[in-house]
Amino acid sequence: MNSISEPASSKVAYFSMEIGLAPAMNTYAGGLGMLAGDTLRAAADIGVPMVGVTLLHRKGYFRQHLDQSGNQTEEPAPWDIERFLEPVEPVGSITIEGRPVQIRAWRFLIHGASGHIVPVYLLDTAVAQNSMWDQGLTDFLYGGDDRYRLCQEAVLGLGAVDLLHGLGPDEIEIYHLNEGHAALLTLALLERRLKLHDSLNARDEDVEAVRRECVFTTHTPVPAGHDQFSRELIYQVLGAQRAGILEHTGCLANGALNMTYLALRFSRYVNGVAMRHGEISRGMFPRYPVRAITNGVHAFTWTTPPFRALYDRHIPEWRHDNLYLRYAVGIPLDEIRTAHAAAKRALLDEVKQQTRIQLDEAVATLGFARRASTYKRADLLFQNPERLRSISQQVGPLQVIYGGKAHPRDEGGKALIRRVLESAASIRDAVRVVYVEDYGWHWAELLTGGVDLWLNTPKRPQEASGTSGMKAALNGVPSLSVLDGWWIEGHVEGVTGWAVGHDWKVAEEAQAEAASLYDKLELLILPMFYGSPDAYTEIMRSTIALNGSFFNAQRMLSQYFGNAYFPERLAHFH
Repeated sequence: MNSISEPASSKVAYFSMEIGLAPAMNTYAGGLGMLAGDTLRAAADIGVPMVGVTLLHRKGYFRQHLDQSGNQTEEPAPWDIERFLEPVEPVGSITIEGRPVQIRAWRFLIHGASGHIVPVYLLDTAVAQNSMWDQGLTDFLYGGDDRYRLCQEAVLGLGAVDLLHGLGPDEIEIYHLNEGHAALLTLALLERRLKLHDSLNARDEDVEAVRRECVFTTHTPVPAGHDQFSRELIYQVLGAQRAGILEHTGCLANGALNMTYLALRFSRYVNGVAMRHGEISRGMFPRYPVRAITNGVHAFTWTTPPFRALYDRHIPEWRHDNLYLRYAVGIPLDEIRTAHAAAKRALLDEVKQQTRIQLDEAVATLGFARRASTYKRADLLFQNPERLRSISQQVGPLQVIYGGKAHPRDEGGKALIRRVLESAASIRDAVRVVYVEDYGWHWAELLTGGVDLWLNTPKRPQEASGTSGMKAALNGVPSLSVLDGWWIEGHVEGVTGWAVGHDWKVAEEAQAEAASLYDKLELLILPMFYGSPDAYTEIMRSTIALNGSFFNAQRMLSQYFGNAYFPERLAHFH
């Protein structure tokens, strides 16, 4: 894909509470952070003038430990900051609870396929002048109570504007809020406007000026996923003046500040992360025009070494322009099989090394790895364990690899992990199940690339997008998935995979969805896997050509550039 040539001063600042930058940097929790990292990697590849902003998260999200029953315990996940980052000047300061809190930044450079470099700034409050409590504000990702979280979001949103301004003369034209955690950025931008006319009262034109600069992407169709803070806490943490501005602009409604509504109020372009999610979001926020730009993943990052080598041989342009993956239709089936066998071997070798369980390379292997949250329903596969046992014994053997962390305070998610392992134990004579602990970047690469089938069973319509199946598609792994999120767009029955359930527009009971899942395994997937390997490999090939070529971050970022950031330039170009 050709570099989008814009003047050096055309800058987009991309704000995200988490950004996955490298496997050994614990600056992400899951899909949101990985998407942020993939977005910035794509920007580096195609030359979009962008800068990323996040928090440092010195002690990471957490390391997960599981005992034999699936009980999860956690410990901090510190990482070697100096190995990856360089400190940068200047140091900024914001006021939290009436006291000054010093903020410094560290820089990480993303080098793209085009030679373009995207800098990412990680904000850090571990500065000697700060109190010990304030120094800890950039320690844990999604840790602490509401007060800790609001102070973190103040550092991210309020602390970065002056810091970015001080780092260089280049003017930021667009501020992109990836989820509502950074919404206080809009307050900082508004304050800069108010200082221009020395007033505490925002006028309509001030609000409009901030809106022109802001783009907001919402990621969750679940109301509980939107951060809210009480009016009392807002006054305590931000102070009366800032809280007063929020009151004056109608952002403190019903005794609370909802960060999503703050972002909606001050953004001129708002989008969901799949077409269906856009529809759901318009229903949730009927006063706002919510559009949709479907997520994509960074193709090079999530393609396993055997498939990288395969594409380099047959489609050398794919690294610079992912659309070329469409030409995967011409790759011989036996070469796809050989590449997949190598990726599967790498996965099973790592499983054996980490768990001492030897899985069989010849057996159909299902992968399921998501955040362990109840709506993602990791246990749907075990709705009827005896049916699963019968399928494995009568039609063809099955083995399953699970991964996923539950948030430390999510007791429902922790119970879900226990349920999966309890169910698996009841049929261990027929179906081998492994749950790998501390699922993260390393396991994601191996799992999405090495299994034979990607399983995804969220409760509709709660999956905003779900990018793991896109990573699988880049490696020719078809999906067996509930029709929700991106899969509604990527699903072509029997061509790119199979649907769990019958119609995404019609609600179904879990029992009916599980029955559909078993039927697909018993009547279609396993008979083809074992009896018609060429037919199965053809599905793998079309998965790459149709879904790998489209559900990637280059296409996604090109849509952001033309539709959200600079639509007037695209119109002028045409």
